[in-house]
Amino acid sequence: MAPAREAPLSEAEPIQFCPRSGAGQSSSSAFVHTAVPTAAVFTRRELNQILDLYGRKVAAGEWRDYAIDFGREKAVFSVYRRASEVPIYRIEKSPRLARRQGAYSVIAATGLILKRGHDLARVLAVLEKPVRLAAV
Repeated sequence: MAPAREAPLSEAEPIQFCPRSGAGQSSSSAFVHTAVPTAAVFTRRELNQILDLYGRKVAAGEWRDYAIDFGREKAVFSVYRRASEVPIYRIEKSPRLARRQGAYSVIAATGLILKRGHDLARVLAVLEKPVRLAAV
């Protein structure tokens, strides 16, 4: 007799523990499912806005490379002038701050928060302005 086939695993669904019946477990020690915190991510719309700005800056010769990091607390899009340097800007999404100061922020290489807010387009507008030299 052929072995029974199991349903294929999905990348989106976590593997859940199902104890075997009669495996020496009492009903009081039933498995309690705790939600695993998911990583903070950029949505497709947000990523399109960021990559649109990135493409314009690359075409202007200002930016050359980027990196995307997804952590539990925040998602980060880092922008580099050269691949061997530290990022000149970080665009961060922190869902934990969404109700307070806004989920989105643009942070300079020095750690200075240039803009923070609820609307990504308005936060990214701080990077649209060309850098001008101050007259001495």
